[in-house]
Amino acid sequence: MEQERERAEREARARVAAPEGPRRESRKARAPRLFETDAAEAPVSPASAPPVPDADALPEGRAMQAVVALAARPPSRLGRFFWASFTALIGFAVSLAAWDFVTGLIGRNPVLGGIAVLLAGCVLLALLLIGLREMAAFSRLARLDRLHAETEAALATHDLTAARAVLDRLLALYARREDTLWGRERVKDRQDEILDADGLLGLAERELLAPLDAAATREIEAASRTVAAVTAIVPLALADIATAMVANLRMIRRIAEIYGGRGGFLGSIRLGRAVMTHLVATGAVAVGDDMLGSIAGGGVLSRVSRRFGEGVVNGALTARVGVAAMEVCRPLPFRELKRPSVGALVKRALTGLFSKPDA
Repeated sequence: MEQERERAEREARARVAAPEGPRRESRKARAPRLFETDAAEAPVSPASAPPVPDADALPEGRAMQAVVALAARPPSRLGRFFWASFTALIGFAVSLAAWDFVTGLIGRNPVLGGIAVLLAGCVLLALLLIGLREMAAFSRLARLDRLHAETEAALATHDLTAARAVLDRLLALYARREDTLWGRERVKDRQDEILDADGLLGLAERELLAPLDAAATREIEAASRTVAAVTAIVPLALADIATAMVANLRMIRRIAEIYGGRGGFLGSIRLGRAVMTHLVATGAVAVGDDMLGSIAGGGVLSRVSRRFGEGVVNGALTARVGVAAMEVCRPLPFRELKRPSVGALVKRALTGLFSKPDA
């Protein structure tokens, strides 16, 4: 009996003490826990932090630098061989597939086969016309190159006969241009009065090329504004490089058209490579006196936003590419008229783009 009573007392004490167990565990669970760090790890200190970008560093115009480097790089023989082989393979496969499609359709249904033959003929005719247009574009660009070379030779030798031949070819080049009508009439009225090569070609430059230079300058300003705005606003990676490449190719093509060269797709690529090669050969990619104002403006804006400073410098480099395109596409070299200044072009192009308008 005593043993049973003792067992009952122990069970009662256990039941009374049971509710206090979870409370003790909850208090223990709410207690703060300490975790030991690995002693092998290096302690974090200001010395281990990455360096802060230098606020005084001037922007470099990396997008335009990359575009110039890509366009001016000569293609390798292996690359040309690969692309020629790849293009021939794709053309052969497409031609064979089209031939099988047309012949199979003729065998199943002569009427539908005849329609397919007609459509295939239209495609071939369009390809032929595109090829002829590209050939004409190359011919126009070669004509500008010959005029430029003949002008340089006539000016070097002071040959009046050669200068008159160059003037006749120049008048024939712009014979159907309404924007040169007044200048052509002025040249025809005064060409017999001038008896030296320098004066004759200077007259042609002032009367014929001055309005064309103004139109080319507007194209350069528009391209510089586009490149600068996209670089400053769009934060996407490679977007500024793609925009700069497209804008510069369009600008170069428009400048060639203004001076009489109708650049097609392949002609525009060839002309773009010629302009970029001219830039690299003359060292015009580096910072010169005509870009110091733009670089300084980019440095001031870079204190507010790094991308704003890059936008200004990319716009300045685009203007320099445009001036080089004028020198390459212009049938006469800059002698009587002054070559456009990159600083002035950038100032007119970016006025109001990054500055706060007056109230």
